Amino acid sequence: MTKRTAAKYKIDRRMGENIWGRPKSPVNRREYGPGQHGQRRKGKLSDFGIQLRAKQKLKGHYGDLTEKQFRRIYADAVRMRGDTGEMLVGLLERRLDAVVYRAKFVPTMFAARQFVNHGHVQVNGKRVNIPSYRVSEGDLITVSEKAKQMALVLEAMQSGERDVPDYIDADHNKFTASYVRVPSLADVPFAVRMEPHLVVEFYAKN
Repeated sequence: MTKRTAAKYKIDRRMGENIWGRPKSPVNRREYGPGQHGQRRKGKLSDFGIQLRAKQKLKGHYGDLTEKQFRRIYADAVRMRGDTGEMLVGLLERRLDAVVYRAKFVPTMFAARQFVNHGHVQVNGKRVNIPSYRVSEGDLITVSEKAKQMALVLEAMQSGERDVPDYIDADHNKFTASYVRVPSLADVPFAVRMEPHLVVEFYAKN
């Protein structure tokens, strides 16, 4: 469980962007940062600052992963053939909690982590309660019978706030979702611009 579940919008305020595109984000009302000094004019960020901000934004989008978790995923991306930034996003989108969120079974990435933790999800017929579980192409994700009656799930599926991306085939009548393929950066419906190449530069220098 992430320690930021109850204060997720602090991440938006800190970044100065509505990173999930939610209508309740405080950034929609005030773009300045939190705290008594939040309205001070911001100085120009250094290259390090820009790269750090890109990392914090991407890490925050996926439920504010710990640095240890995020660095481990980055290390896996480095070992893969292809563009490291693209591989990084592809691995993040293969997390079970990310798939549950993209399939619109829950309203937020934080809710997705809790939903999986509580055992409400099956992968290919077997219960999986590890949010970081890495889904593969063709895997079938199913909501448990108990969870099908949860208001959280029903409201999320009916919400017009966002759409299910085409790399996930969701059937809300059956409460199932099939992971069709690993997406590229351009396929992922981020609400704000993500720059994984800057994350790669950050780790390459630090």
